[in-house]
Amino acid sequence: MARPLDGVVFAPVADQAPGQVGRETRFAYREEAGRIWAEYAGGDVVRGFLVGTRTGDVLDFRYVQLRPDGTTASGHCTSTVVELPDGRLRLEESWEWESGHGTGTSTVEEVPRA
Repeated sequence: MARPLDGVVFAPVADQAPGQVGRETRFAYREEAGRIWAEYAGGDVVRGFLVGTRTGDVLDFRYVQLRPDGTTASGHCTSTVVELPDGRLRLEESWEWESGHGTGTSTVEEVPRA
């Protein structure tokens, strides 16, 4: 199993569609006893939250976010935690909107600490 996510900050490796997560978005993860949560913001996301569970290297969580135009969106995501050769973590994600139509995949990687 890859190391814990507690205190790890992730950033997307590519932009998603407009109004969604992009390269400027930062996810600050926490983890305790198989429970995960994160706060995120940046780009087209004013503020977002996710909460769920971790079993081995698989995350299962729900997310909700506030957009600059005042609308909200929510969905479900499953992610696989992968440890990169340089020791950083990557999350390979499959997500689906629950507040609207659409599914997709994305990748976020650990931001190196300064």
